[in-house]
Amino acid sequence: MQKKDQFDNLEKHTQWGIDFVEKYSKFVKERSEIEVNYARQIRNLSRKFQPKKSSKEEEENKYSSCRAFLLTLNELNDYAGQHEVVAENLTAQIIAELTKYTQELKSERKSHFQDGRKAQQHIENSWKQLESCKRRFERDCKEAERAQQYFEKLDADINVTKLDVEKARQQAQMRQQMASESKEEYSNYLQKFNQEQNQHYYTTIPNIFQRIQDMEEKRIERLAECMRRFADEDRKILPIVGHCLDGMTKAAESIEAKADSKQVVEQFKSGFEPPSDVEFEDYGQTMKRTVSETSLSNSRGESKPEKPGRSKGKLWPFIKKNKVAQTPPPPPAPSSSSCSHTPSPSAVPNDPQSPRQSKEPLTHRLNDLMSSKSKMHCFRSLKRGVSACDFSHLPPEQRRKKLQAKIDELNKEIHKEMDQRDALTKMKDVYIKNPQMGDPASLDPRLGEIAQNIDRLQTEAQNTHTHTHTHTSLTTTHAPGRGAAAIVSVYVCVRLCVLSSPDGSYTEEPSSEPTVKEEDPEFNDDEFDEGLPTIGTCKALYPFEGTNEGTISLVEGELLFVIEEDKGDGWTRVRRNEEEEGYVPTTYVEVVLDNVKGAITYI
Repeated sequence: MQKKDQFDNLEKHTQWGIDFVEKYSKFVKERSEIEVNYARQIRNLSRKFQPKKSSKEEEENKYSSCRAFLLTLNELNDYAGQHEVVAENLTAQIIAELTKYTQELKSERKSHFQDGRKAQQHIENSWKQLESCKRRFERDCKEAERAQQYFEKLDADINVTKLDVEKARQQAQMRQQMASESKEEYSNYLQKFNQEQNQHYYTTIPNIFQRIQDMEEKRIERLAECMRRFADEDRKILPIVGHCLDGMTKAAESIEAKADSKQVVEQFKSGFEPPSDVEFEDYGQTMKRTVSETSLSNSRGESKPEKPGRSKGKLWPFIKKNKVAQTPPPPPAPSSSSCSHTPSPSAVPNDPQSPRQSKEPLTHRLNDLMSSKSKMHCFRSLKRGVSACDFSHLPPEQRRKKLQAKIDELNKEIHKEMDQRDALTKMKDVYIKNPQMGDPASLDPRLGEIAQNIDRLQTEAQNTHTHTHTHTSLTTTHAPGRGAAAIVSVYVCVRLCVLSSPDGSYTEEPSSEPTVKEEDPEFNDDEFDEGLPTIGTCKALYPFEGTNEGTISLVEGELLFVIEEDKGDGWTRVRRNEEEEGYVPTTYVEVVLDNVKGAITYI
């Protein structure tokens, strides 16, 4: 049977088709895993370069380039999310569907080939039955012929009795009858077999082949649809990916080099005035020379000889260590009232008791002092009767900013405590009017604690105001014409009038304690009004018009700065830029608060 061979070929081909569908399904699955891994790596990359909390990187976000980089990281995070969407869609719409369809395809294929095998088995059984009828008819014909020949032989023999002849005749007739019946049966079954064979090859088998063909065409069409959907899943995310890339481009275009440079200038502006010209000192004259005001090594009065019991002398604060061996012991450190560095009339160039003049320029010494972090750390650690958080180690302008930031932080904490006090006061009034709701006396300890906290914070704020006022007086009372000498006498002598030992440690003379006279303790808040500090960021979830007074409009996806939390009334105070701020509905934004004190502040 040739059709049997076709069934074998079809069975092999359809099995290959199922294997191909499983192969493509495996391909899509691995592609989905690649998308997931890629998205995870992109997210990890974005998270890795996010600014850390309580770190210097968070302070650097005030620069436009840093903010642009942060926006780029956020857009990159959204970009990774789109690849996760691709992976999810591939898994849900292609892999799951192909897995289910493969099972259905296997079941349908099995059913078709079972029908084909049954039809093939039926026609083979009919053929075998036909062969059996044919052989039986042939056998009966041969036996009838032999019986007829035997009868004729007996009938021709005169010696055979008539009874034997009659028996032979009856036997021949019986065989003839059997042969006739076998012929009739063979003829009928042959006709039946031909009909079944015609039905098998022209109806049954073609129908089975057609169903198998339809199954294969459906499999191919289904596979083509999955391939189109595979491409469409990537095409769907292209607009959002393009939006992310546009956001990165917009972030890059928002960088302002001049604004960043201006912020750097404001950040590191010291407030010092440039030193005046160094006066000429004529060593060729024999008369006594007058030490210039700009000399840092001039002494008050005559220098005393070195004491016998001291092998090493103290160093001046501005003299480098590599000049210790060449510098004689200086005079005792000046007291707080003698920090003006007035020239000594008895200072003679050739006097062995006077300290040797340094050859280094004043600006080099001042730069060495201000750049020495270890010395600044030691100066800050000295106990000079001033609060350790007065930022006296910083230049005047930076110190003013730090003090103002601390004032803002203290004011914020005071407002917070006052809000708690007001809330507890209202609750106490409710308890007084409705005793069944609670005991009013139970709130007194907490109210007392809050009152102590407010007093402490107000005292600390007042002290900070005093430091700021004192700092402002110190940095503005020196004469403009004195140049570097005025700077040294007003600022350096007050804060850095200490002596250093050769081993690098710093010692302090009892008489070198500075006493700064505080004039007016009042502080004008409007002089350094820098606005509320930002306490976090928020992203607009929905658009908001903001037509009412005190509100601000929102654009979906816009990033703003939070300057005041929601206090229970459903509104959050935000800032768009230095000039535009207002309230927005809390439910319209996604707020991310900073956990670090001293967050970004607009100055």
